[in-house]
Amino acid sequence: MTDRLRAFRQGLKEVGFIEDENVKVMYRWAEGQNDRLPALAADLVRWPVAVIASGGDAPAAAAKAATTTVPIVFAVSQDPVGTGLVASLARPGGNLTGVNFFTTELAAKRLELLRELVPGITRLAVLVHPANPNTEPTLKGVEAAARSMGLQVQVFNASSRQDIDAVFATLVRERPDGLFIGADPFFNSRRVQLTNLTVRYAIPAAFSQREYAEVGGLMSYGSNITDAYRQIGVYAGRILKGATPADLPVVQSTKFELVINAQNGQDARPHHTAHAALDCRRGDRVM
Repeated sequence: MTDRLRAFRQGLKEVGFIEDENVKVMYRWAEGQNDRLPALAADLVRWPVAVIASGGDAPAAAAKAATTTVPIVFAVSQDPVGTGLVASLARPGGNLTGVNFFTTELAAKRLELLRELVPGITRLAVLVHPANPNTEPTLKGVEAAARSMGLQVQVFNASSRQDIDAVFATLVRERPDGLFIGADPFFNSRRVQLTNLTVRYAIPAAFSQREYAEVGGLMSYGSNITDAYRQIGVYAGRILKGATPADLPVVQSTKFELVINAQNGQDARPHHTAHAALDCRRGDRVM
């Protein structure tokens, strides 16, 4: 999260705002508990704030439900048109705009990369958070990709630390050839636990964000999230200068990262990683 906040502040700085000098930033944390989001969003609206910046699909939905007037800048993993956040990418309408970083759409590619790293995979375990709104589309993408590769899929749910331990106890008994872990804020907060378990039990696993590989995970593939947070800062700053969300088209991520550990570690300390950043033009970027 430190890197993301640094990127957000960098985006603000690019348009002339420096925290605690000419702009005040109020932070609210749900700590992976989505049921807290409506109250947190309502609190920000009551202050009132000039703009709400949110990272993640659930926070964006909570902010949208809390206000129709306060501008909202989001970073979301699902298509914001399909989820009803905006009317269109080019003309968002309403009081929301932001960045789509394609986590759901990249799930099939992440599975393909895992199979390239571990060619003998035939049985795949998939771990998801059942309350995450991305779970259903992620499973559809992974299961479709797995069928095309001839893989057998078994899905596991976890929403607590104890659930994760219980899932891995089952994985140790059943010995799948690989593990696909869905993108989820709670999982990200438990990334050390998750990577420790995959290393301890020698289960090749594919993660969605580089933070997992940096603390011991085998590999990650996904959008450059820090760049998305920088863009949130840019848009928030432009709104503070007078722009409206309706004037700011939704930005689609163009930077994707494949991060692979260059050594097999046996603990949770950060490992050396090989990093490939892919600049895939999928739409205009506002700099």
